[in-house]
Amino acid sequence: MTSQVSSPAEQADETHGAGGGDDRALGEQRAPLRRRAGDKEVRRLDRVIIRFAGDSGDGMQLTGDRFTSETASFGNDLSTLPNFPAEIRAPAGTLPGVSSFQLHFADHDILTPGDAPNVLVAMNPAALKANIGDVPRGADIIVNTDEFTKRPMAKVGYQVSPLEDGSLDAYRIHPVPLTTLTIEALKEFGLPRREAERSKNMFALGLLSWMYHRPTEGTERFLRVKFAKKPQIAEANVAAFRAGWNFGETTEDFAVSYEVAPAGAAFPPGTYRNISGNLALSYGLIAAGHQAELPLYLGSYPITPASDILHELSKHKNFGVRTFQAEDEIAAIGAALGAAFGGALAVTTTSGPGVALKSETIGLAVSLELPLLVVAIQRGGPSTGLPTKTEQADLLQAMYGRNGEAPVPVLAPRTPADCFDTALDAARIALTYRTPVLLLSDGYLANGSEPWRVPDTAELPDLRVRFATAANHELADGTEVFWPYKRDPLTLARPWAVPGTPGLEHRIGGIEKQDGTGNISYDPANHDFMVRTRQAKIDGIEVPATGVDDPDGARTLVLGWGSTYGPITAAVRRLRAAGVPIAQAHLRHLNPFPRDLGEVLRRYDKVVVPEMNLGQLATMIRAKYLVDAHSYNQVNGMPFKAEQLATALKEAIDA
Repeated sequence: MTSQVSSPAEQADETHGAGGGDDRALGEQRAPLRRRAGDKEVRRLDRVIIRFAGDSGDGMQLTGDRFTSETASFGNDLSTLPNFPAEIRAPAGTLPGVSSFQLHFADHDILTPGDAPNVLVAMNPAALKANIGDVPRGADIIVNTDEFTKRPMAKVGYQVSPLEDGSLDAYRIHPVPLTTLTIEALKEFGLPRREAERSKNMFALGLLSWMYHRPTEGTERFLRVKFAKKPQIAEANVAAFRAGWNFGETTEDFAVSYEVAPAGAAFPPGTYRNISGNLALSYGLIAAGHQAELPLYLGSYPITPASDILHELSKHKNFGVRTFQAEDEIAAIGAALGAAFGGALAVTTTSGPGVALKSETIGLAVSLELPLLVVAIQRGGPSTGLPTKTEQADLLQAMYGRNGEAPVPVLAPRTPADCFDTALDAARIALTYRTPVLLLSDGYLANGSEPWRVPDTAELPDLRVRFATAANHELADGTEVFWPYKRDPLTLARPWAVPGTPGLEHRIGGIEKQDGTGNISYDPANHDFMVRTRQAKIDGIEVPATGVDDPDGARTLVLGWGSTYGPITAAVRRLRAAGVPIAQAHLRHLNPFPRDLGEVLRRYDKVVVPEMNLGQLATMIRAKYLVDAHSYNQVNGMPFKAEQLATALKEAIDA
């Protein structure tokens, strides 16, 4: 979905419910604005956090995605957090099988999916029990009462119904027989009961679309396209969607609906669309190939949460993209490295376990000095770990996970939209310096989404390269020859000679090369020189200076990398709004670090490094700069919450 933003939107006037998660100051609210639509009251809010939860087969991800798409087209700022089990079809009605989708949307700039939902839609007892601990008192809970029968409740340990025992009295409960109402609405279609039940997520989506005044045309159009080969199913889902909307309009249980104005003031003018991190990465890679005027080649083996990039790039052959789904991780990167040797912008995608399998070939790419993008979407580990949960625990593997001295540039995007720019930046480094590059995203960014301004092609960097076309060295006897390891004096990059170029035949392989000629060499002095030269090439990569946000002359700096940007920035905003000075810096380039980073760190009395690992960046900072960086760590498969970080940072400042 795309939308045009050209002027600030009218500011909203109320904070919804008692929930948390706003990226502004705690307790900041606006006077409510109310009006009436027919017989029902309409209240204007500045933000809302909604969580859809149900079985992994209940369509919660699709429901959340559709609500998000309509919210994006309406012009709100938004941030999402899909959360689902690793199993393709987890046991129905059980706690491990619960799938949820959280969406935070607002009339102003926001950075996180929110700490706690204002509205929980629980499709069954398991969804209620798995999520009730995150729901603040006073929040709205919409429950599918049809599922609160003895057997489903017993599966999750409810002896009596929580809807009747008073345990939910602190919340605004909206009991809705979603299954019954959906089946009734679809009677005319003559569908089997089980088939009709499957549309209850669309009924819930229609109800929430009425409740928050979301556009409906896009969803109806989407359903007809999605089920184009099954028109009866398409129309049944549209009917369920409309029935949910009509139920909200007519039932007395929902006496109030809500409006959240577009967030025009949060966006510079331009064309925007909702985008996930993996989709942004895919588009960034396509753009990089276009800007380099090179074919884009992806060698990949499917692995969660990176597979979406393979799926997306396979759709774009018209942009010169070739995708190869290999039989394993080693074959995937081997094919990609071969494509790089052949003159393509080569990419391989994976996650943590795959990086381990690819490590030998990454080392080969270091030795061959060929451009190669290794995109690693981090997940919980070790081993198979938590395939659908997020983590930042592969930084040290990216830095050091190869035999010998094999330095590789490492970059990490900060938001889903930033994945596009980081892909272009990674391609710039790979092509300019003839090196493999590791791009570390994670599951939180990969599956989460936010508005992205579609850039004009004139804004994109020029990534064109010059292939070697002729001899580049003159021997003592005057003979002109091609030396594959004769380096550019500025970048230390070797020439890139495409196989088949007359006169440029040369040897490649994993054995150490002689400087200049590229011949096999076991000479100790040459090996020492080549190791130091490869390191110097990486150390000399041009990266931007450290961006420091410090409006108040703080004595404490919070330093982050990757996907912690949103929660850290939200926490910093809260502290500053409360009068607490704190500085912030966030790193995209992790190898090499910005040249001024050491100087920046030494300006502060305290440096706090929040990470979704046990302190990997903090370890690197301490080792390189001898700065006593304080770690704040979390490894529970979920992103930080803004309130959690604000509290931790305040404690660090006061310590």
